[in-house]
Amino acid sequence: MADAFCSDCKRNTEVVFDHSAGDTVCSECGLVLESHSIDETSEWRTFANESGDNDPVRVGGPTNPLLADGGLSTVIAKPNGASGEFLSSSLGRWQNRGSNPDRGLILAFKTIATMSDRLGLVATIKDRANEIYKKVEDQKSSRGRNQDALLAACLYIACRQEDKPRTVKEICSVANGATKKEIGRAKEYIVKQLGLETGQSVEMGAIHAGDFMRRFCSNLGMNNQAVKAAQEAVQKSEEFDIRRSPISIAAAVIYIITQLSDDKKPLKGLILFPSYLLTKTKMFHVLLLGAEVLYRITQHGV
Repeated sequence: MADAFCSDCKRNTEVVFDHSAGDTVCSECGLVLESHSIDETSEWRTFANESGDNDPVRVGGPTNPLLADGGLSTVIAKPNGASGEFLSSSLGRWQNRGSNPDRGLILAFKTIATMSDRLGLVATIKDRANEIYKKVEDQKSSRGRNQDALLAACLYIACRQEDKPRTVKEICSVANGATKKEIGRAKEYIVKQLGLETGQSVEMGAIHAGDFMRRFCSNLGMNNQAVKAAQEAVQKSEEFDIRRSPISIAAAVIYIITQLSDDKKPLKGLILFPSYLLTKTKMFHVLLLGAEVLYRITQHGV
């Protein structure tokens, strides 16, 4: 889901797109923000065949400027009938053996799309990750590296650049076994390679505690009043010089707000955060940080 300004809620909220009606609807108040939108993407309906294989798409996908042929290459299909199946399978093998410079890119883009779907990311982030990977691949210097970690790092950087950051732990959960350390190394490698290509440092986008609030609050099942209070508190906390990680600040603010509201959550409930697995040490630090945030906010009359 994406964010948009809702005139009834008077702030940015998550919106849901109704594909059947073409309406963009606010997920909190139900206001239709935009109606009868035209979907310019390719038709995705599928029709089952008689062989029980994967459903074929009735029409082709949109052109992809990152591929040499725009993604419009010819594919030999499998017709019905025993003789036809034998002939098509032979031709298919030769087709697969033939040189296709985009085969690796296509597989990489499919992997990025799968990871994006599992994280619920918007198409702009997926497209940005594809662009980043294409730039790295064009330099022909990524051979021998962990491909899953490289693709996950591209997605992590894309989230940062599109101002929709995800933590490394969240990216790691869909990275097909790549570890946090491997993804971190791949990220540093990509940033270095892109910097060498452009001659400038790569803009990653700053991470703020507020970037994680809505998702974390949703994971904890907090009510709207508590979510609003947590968002206001974390915005106020950014005015102070609190030298802690944004994720820790978000966890501390949420815990303090839930304790001050009627919707109390136990500290161990923060383990629901997909990116913040609480140990005893982290629980202690969250308590201290929460006390610091609360003190600074109350000192300024909030």
